[in-house]
Amino acid sequence: MLGHINPEALAGTRDLHAPVAYVQTPVTAKPKSLCKAILSFYDAPFHVKLDLPELIRLVADCLHDHGTKVLILDDITRLRMHRADDQDTLDLIRAFMSMHVTLVLVGVNIQTSGLLREGLRDAATGQWTLASASARRVNGLEATQTERRFDLVELGPFRYGSPADIAAWIRHLTGVENALRLLDARPGMLSTGTMPEYLFERTGGVVGLLERLIEDGCREAMDCGQEHLTEALLDTIAIDLDGSPARDAGAGEVPPVPSRKRATAKRGRNTVFDDRGPAGKAG
Repeated sequence: MLGHINPEALAGTRDLHAPVAYVQTPVTAKPKSLCKAILSFYDAPFHVKLDLPELIRLVADCLHDHGTKVLILDDITRLRMHRADDQDTLDLIRAFMSMHVTLVLVGVNIQTSGLLREGLRDAATGQWTLASASARRVNGLEATQTERRFDLVELGPFRYGSPADIAAWIRHLTGVENALRLLDARPGMLSTGTMPEYLFERTGGVVGLLERLIEDGCREAMDCGQEHLTEALLDTIAIDLDGSPARDAGAGEVPPVPSRKRATAKRGRNTVFDDRGPAGKAG
């Protein structure tokens, strides 16, 4: 409605309306590097020699001027609580809460990373419950300050064991294929036929593996002039995450890659069940 323009922007200020900001946690995180990563999202100019209070003030100004209400920090488990710089960075993240923005922290295996301390799943609610605070302090702040301020929501990989699971996987594939810009991209290229099951077998429903397979497949499709994706083309692509500079293996960002072995018999992609059993299937 607003054409990405902040209606409350003052003359002479940046007017891009960005209600949600997405930032990756730096691999070697420090308070200054995190501030600079946030400022880079907004393409905001800053001097490399600014001190931390000045950088924090610039971050607060960007959040306000762009109308940002949600700040997403991905790969948060790159923070290691045995390092002083990482403890300082977590303290800064907590300080962002005073800037009238909702924080969403995304990471792999957060419940055992030390960010919230190890917790147990409550079977009744499905939520993670965290042990009472110890006397340990981090830079003068109680460790419980983090666990009290965040709700932990666990998201697993996509599944392929029920019609509802399959439908969710296909909806995701449909969104992916709609964003591809291959010259000969075809409707249903990823979401019809046996392709959804094939992609699940190759990736185990892990979004990061799917992203790498599709990205490398698109590059190959362009290089060979085919300009669309097929199982035969993707069969030539090996998913290899080793040595990727954008992934921190120590933070759980390099998931295991499923075996290339294919099942000898394929089941129907979208079998529909009712109370009397299988009601039909489509290839």
